[in-house]
Amino acid sequence: MADVSQPDWMQGFEAKPAKWTPGMKSPNPKGRPKGIVDKRQKLQAAFADEAADIARVVIDKALEGDMQAANIALARIAPPLRAAAERVQFELAPERPLSEQATQILLAVADGKVDPETGKTLIACLQAVSGIKATEDLEQRIIILEAKQA
Repeated sequence: MADVSQPDWMQGFEAKPAKWTPGMKSPNPKGRPKGIVDKRQKLQAAFADEAADIARVVIDKALEGDMQAANIALARIAPPLRAAAERVQFELAPERPLSEQATQILLAVADGKVDPETGKTLIACLQAVSGIKATEDLEQRIIILEAKQA
């Protein structure tokens, strides 16, 4: 491979990397000066100073019938309700294999004892338990194999 040399006019200049990489000398060794206020902080301060007036305008518009303003005001006063699942009771045999437990959950959904969303959540829980069991089994196998090799 031919050695590439610098043109005469570039003699004495070092090639600088295009991007800072770990281990490089800092391009700003003194760091950011103390007390500099960035754009976000300026905006936050401006909103904080005017927050009561802004809220008053939104409330007044909501009282005049502006539905967007009413929506904004209500979202701050009473946030949207989260769906809460009802308590359910049905027979689940914990000693049975996880696949049979999932089938029991599906049958409870089909019989109307459990709503479909709760059934989905319960089956996701079974999947999590299955993953935990698989990890524990793998850990035990590794311990046994390492003991045999020692």
